[in-house]
Amino acid sequence: MCVLPEQSWLERLGKFSPRHISAESAMIRLYNGWTRAAPYESLRVADIGDVNVNLFDLKDTCKKIQEAYREIVATGCIPLTLGGDHIIAYPILQAVAERHGPVGLIHVDAHADTSGMILGEKIGHGTPFRRCVDEGLLDCKRVVQIGLRGSGYPPDDYEWSRAQGFRVVEAVECWHKSLVPLMEEVRSQMGTGPVYLSFDIDSLDPAFAPGTGTPEIAGLTPIQGLEIIRGCRGLNLVGCDLVEVSPPYDTTGNTALTGANLIFEMMCVLPKVKYY
Repeated sequence: MCVLPEQSWLERLGKFSPRHISAESAMIRLYNGWTRAAPYESLRVADIGDVNVNLFDLKDTCKKIQEAYREIVATGCIPLTLGGDHIIAYPILQAVAERHGPVGLIHVDAHADTSGMILGEKIGHGTPFRRCVDEGLLDCKRVVQIGLRGSGYPPDDYEWSRAQGFRVVEAVECWHKSLVPLMEEVRSQMGTGPVYLSFDIDSLDPAFAPGTGTPEIAGLTPIQGLEIIRGCRGLNLVGCDLVEVSPPYDTTGNTALTGANLIFEMMCVLPKVKYY
């Protein structure tokens, strides 16, 4: 069977991902029983719908996303975005940086996503944070990448990140331990400046989140994912995303369910959330 490039790209894009995550969110209730966050009592929360994309032109898609998010963040809204593949973080950060200046980044992922090119193109799911650095969108001393692992094309996939000043926390450094101490260090690193949280579902081990396009074994656990997000409480979060859920690979719905819960946890650590 021959799969056309457009079909393959649509699958990676996660065309139906937001719909599946939203469906799995039906059982998420109003209060966070452990952190005691009451987001719906302190925030105006709304699903403002989908951003139109160009299925035949990825560069134009990025332009459309940037334009849409420029309007969103101009209102003072803190966007929590359901992807989509990870390239969406690039145009979102373009819009966020226009309003807030270079931002700190907490990037949770199996992959660094800092390739110079992917399949001969500068714009792709493996390049967003290289493009963000190229355009000065990130405060590189306030960037941490957590959960990186797997085989790579160059001998050291993370050398470029470290050369920019990023803190790189490989998955092997997270095995068999709580990430609460790590997040104490991350909060100190981020300080009071604006911070963006970008969470790729493939940061989690595929035993917990198989529904993704580029799974890597020996990843983070959902417990560690919660520790990372809850560890962002008190930071000046200006946006978050949850990307790379791929419904065609998510046969049980557990990946979308996990994604829905992670988005709820992100909402529970936004700056103006009250606690009961």
